[in-house]
Amino acid sequence: MSTSTDTATTDTASADTGSAADSINLTPHEVELSDVAAGKVRSLLEQEGRTDLRLRVAVQPGGCSGLIYQLYFDERVLEGDAVRDFDGVEVIVDKMSVPYLSGASIDFEDTISKQGFTIDNPNAGGSCACGDSFH
Repeated sequence: MSTSTDTATTDTASADTGSAADSINLTPHEVELSDVAAGKVRSLLEQEGRTDLRLRVAVQPGGCSGLIYQLYFDERVLEGDAVRDFDGVEVIVDKMSVPYLSGASIDFEDTISKQGFTIDNPNAGGSCACGDSFH
């Protein structure tokens, strides 16, 4: 596992264009990533030929229920970000989203009726009919 840690440190330094990489204090978060989802992320990154990207999960205002999830690849690691490594796949959550996503789990479904990442969030008090937003 020291190889993964060394790689993450190198990626963090290369993603940062200033000298602030050493001053970023990364803490873990409580978001889980299933093995299936981690495999899909790895596959997508391999297809793109990018090893410098991480999966960023965020909560933003919007949607019909008040908050909406954002899942995207990001090369940046910002001050206050919480990071966890899942067998070589880094998942980043910004400090404002951490409380909303505590205990959430990310999975990937590939069925005849649905394909994509899903988020099961115990903090969501309710969601809209389309399932894209929550409160």
